[in-house]
Amino acid sequence: MRISDVAARLRAMDRVLILTHVRPDGDTIGCAAALCQALRDLGKEAYLLYNPEITSTYLPYAQPYWAPEGWQPEHVVSTDVAVPDLLPANAALYRGRIELAIDHHPSHSYFAAESYVDASAAACGEILSAVIRELTDITPAIALPLYVAISTDTGCFVYSNTTANTHRIAAELMACGIDTAFVNKTLFRTKSKVRLRMEAHMAAHMELYDNDRVVVMQIPLSLREEMHATEADIEELSSLAALVEGTDCAITLRELRVGTVKISVRTGPRVNATEVCARLGGGGHRAAAGATMNGTLDEVKQAVLQAVQEVVGA
Repeated sequence: MRISDVAARLRAMDRVLILTHVRPDGDTIGCAAALCQALRDLGKEAYLLYNPEITSTYLPYAQPYWAPEGWQPEHVVSTDVAVPDLLPANAALYRGRIELAIDHHPSHSYFAAESYVDASAAACGEILSAVIRELTDITPAIALPLYVAISTDTGCFVYSNTTANTHRIAAELMACGIDTAFVNKTLFRTKSKVRLRMEAHMAAHMELYDNDRVVVMQIPLSLREEMHATEADIEELSSLAALVEGTDCAITLRELRVGTVKISVRTGPRVNATEVCARLGGGGHRAAAGATMNGTLDEVKQAVLQAVQEVVGA
């Protein structure tokens, strides 16, 4: 598909439900909100399926678009969802009805009737920006969530996935008059006291491997319970390990519940994060990927380290 094809499919739809992924980040929420507003500007009826795991960080961008209880869509679209297993539980009814999936993950599984996937895009928001421009004018109400989508997936434009095109799109969105200073302060330069204490604990207990090139940080369930941490306190903690000087493979292990661990891997050129996580049942991007495994923190740690060794030695 081309961008124009995606726009044509969307233009022909009405009563559209937009799906986001579990543990929603700024990209999936920002894309869904921007697309929903664009469809409404075209006179369409469109909503987001409520995501029960959304945090207070991203709730303001999605809340105006939640589908009312009992509302029935005619068409279903997903944004920034790589595989159907990443849909929230309340999306089960729609898994087989997704007509169009828009995504930028190289591990995308092409589960929808039609898919547009651009793995070169730094964020799914870059794709939605191009699609929406084919549909309607980008107003401040559309530009703001798109900026959130792109800025969060690039770490406020500092990750290696950031391109010249990323900056061009961001500049065009800023020209709409949105308050980017507020977004950047809220998302990137404000941390709760609980989060700072969690970061201190993670740093104090980090482990180094492979001649200090691989760093592992852990978030045991007991730590969250002890600090009474919310999801908003925990989100994006996976970026902390990647800050350790001299490392090029950062592994963050978060115990979701007893016996289940979420893996986040951030890497430099030496280690392909997607290949590491693919060995563990997950996927993502070359420099940022994830997976979820059953086992104790120590068992999962050993499995991830083994996967890294296999990928580097391949």
